[in-house]
Amino acid sequence: MKRKVVVFGVMVVVLAVLLAAAVYRRSMPHKGEVAAKGKSAPEFTLTDLAGRPVALSSLRGKAVLLNFWATWCPPCKQEIPWFVEMQKRYGAQGLQVVGVNMDDAGDLKDVARFGAENGINYPILIGQEKVAQQYGGIDYLPTTFYIDRNGVVVERVFGQPTGRDDVEKNIRLALGLQ
Repeated sequence: MKRKVVVFGVMVVVLAVLLAAAVYRRSMPHKGEVAAKGKSAPEFTLTDLAGRPVALSSLRGKAVLLNFWATWCPPCKQEIPWFVEMQKRYGAQGLQVVGVNMDDAGDLKDVARFGAENGINYPILIGQEKVAQQYGGIDYLPTTFYIDRNGVVVERVFGQPTGRDDVEKNIRLALGLQ
């Protein structure tokens, strides 16, 4: 009998936690409300791997591919070579790829080593939960925002990349080439 009471109590606590989490989640911004297509990309300042601050507004006038990623994420690893290629191809036309690393308080040396091993030729910024929330919460990695020269989000891609051609199409859209 005592065991049933304990099990029942545990179930009540778990249910209460799940209910509280659902209520909290509803109070948070959603992807459709923040950093939506056609809206200005939220401003932020994050530090790069050398500890220098980088503000999104400092890139105004450039098209920005803003990619939230992590070193442990297989789909992120899949698309990084495409971003490296696109930075080379479209950088002179005004593209700036920016990687926002979302690894959990990991060693920055590991992130820098990962960047070097993968030939990352664009800035890697250290992500913060506050910035992730400004962008509607980053529920999936990778998550990529394509931002035009005026700072307006023109496309968003959540999760597994669909292909190199779609990345290029979205870059061209952000650059105003389509």
